[in-house]
Amino acid sequence: MSLAPRLDLRQSQSLVMTPQLQQAIKLLQLSNIELTAYVEEELERNPLLERAQVEDSDRQPEERADQPVQQTNSDASDRRDDAESVDVDAAGSMPWSSGNGSGKGGSGGLDLDGVEHTVAREASLYEHLAQQIQVEIDDGPEQMVAAHLLGSIDDAGYLKIDAEAAVEQLGCTPELYERTLSKLQRLDPPGVFARDLKECLGLQLAELNRLDPVSTMILENLEVVAKRDFAKLRKLCACSDQDILDVLNELKALDPKPGHKFYSGHVQTVVPDVVVRPSQAGGWMVELNTETLPKVLANERYYAEVQRNARSEDDKVFVSEQWNSANWLIKALDQRARTILRVAREIVRQQDMFLVRGVEHLKPLVLRDIADALELHESTVSRVTSNKFVMTPRGVFELKYFFTASLGSTGDGPSHSAEAIRHRIRSLIDAETLKNVLSDDDIVEALRADGIVIARRTVAKYREAIRIPSSVQRRRELRLAPTG
Repeated sequence: MSLAPRLDLRQSQSLVMTPQLQQAIKLLQLSNIELTAYVEEELERNPLLERAQVEDSDRQPEERADQPVQQTNSDASDRRDDAESVDVDAAGSMPWSSGNGSGKGGSGGLDLDGVEHTVAREASLYEHLAQQIQVEIDDGPEQMVAAHLLGSIDDAGYLKIDAEAAVEQLGCTPELYERTLSKLQRLDPPGVFARDLKECLGLQLAELNRLDPVSTMILENLEVVAKRDFAKLRKLCACSDQDILDVLNELKALDPKPGHKFYSGHVQTVVPDVVVRPSQAGGWMVELNTETLPKVLANERYYAEVQRNARSEDDKVFVSEQWNSANWLIKALDQRARTILRVAREIVRQQDMFLVRGVEHLKPLVLRDIADALELHESTVSRVTSNKFVMTPRGVFELKYFFTASLGSTGDGPSHSAEAIRHRIRSLIDAETLKNVLSDDDIVEALRADGIVIARRTVAKYREAIRIPSSVQRRRELRLAPTG
């Protein structure tokens, strides 16, 4: 075999991610808040982009795009008593244009603009305590210690500083430190300046004049309370079950993090990307909440003027690049909105029974189901449903909430979603009485009677996920619960 240089001509295909495609993918997975920040950066960078200011009166009738979609599910006949089929209408005009701009689009008159600005400014925990310290502590050395300790509490109101280190740093006596701390622990809200959970709860009980020997002993043994070992508690406290129950009920009413009730930062309100409303014709109206979307346009007149007055070839190239970038951003925003609307409409179509009857009728759904129905890639559906929220008559949900695993059923019955089964487990346990506490095996049999095939370990996993204790612990709690 001879080795010699030669020239070959080969033809091949490869998938290349262009910068424009990468930008479109990035925009698709951004939330509305992140998208607004991204567009703000583009507005500062690109002189040919500007905000579109369009009033509702300027909207044209053709800007609405209501598209009825007929239900194709095999169980559509069982949707509602007064309708044999369900239509899903969509109203979602795009809030961008490359000319004179476009309207606000279809949120059906639902005014969600500026919801995040309705949060009132409240005093922080630091400000609240500082005002009280000025009134309650007038001694100079105590004020110095109080100011130091005020700067050492966390958002929950706990004192995060070592006493010996604080005394050494302040150059004060331990007696002054403890005296000042004792005064600070009497401030509002009760429980602040505590050094641990036991002290925090003890301060609150003392404020209520309920700190007796039984409650003190229970506070000293919170780990026993966490294990729900009531037999050991009775032995430690040397009291009746009713006395223990009274203290535990009082503890439940206390606040383990008293500082969290105060404003400690910006509260971000969840604003839905999609709104679902009942249609007067039956079915559901699925609309984009365009009030939260950035509205931009490319200024064609300014582009023509700058291009005409450009003095060098480099200037002309720069202006052309900015013009192409502006138009591509507008198209990418338009495509993002249309894709979100398509995916949301398909999810609503598939989960119609959830909207009609509740979580027990949540249908098992995976990304591939939506991707196949819309001829999209699964990764596209995943990006669309990440950090996107939908407002429905049953509340506000992330789009990913509607994707749940499927569990088998007996016979030829339909499969069930994991979320629906968790809801069913909670309903069974909520209906328990002391004489009828269900074990995990009992729950398995009850679900099987409903046509749901599930393993015992799966029931235990779901029960623990929704923070429901075991049947032994639930029976113990029911036995100690008041009968009045």
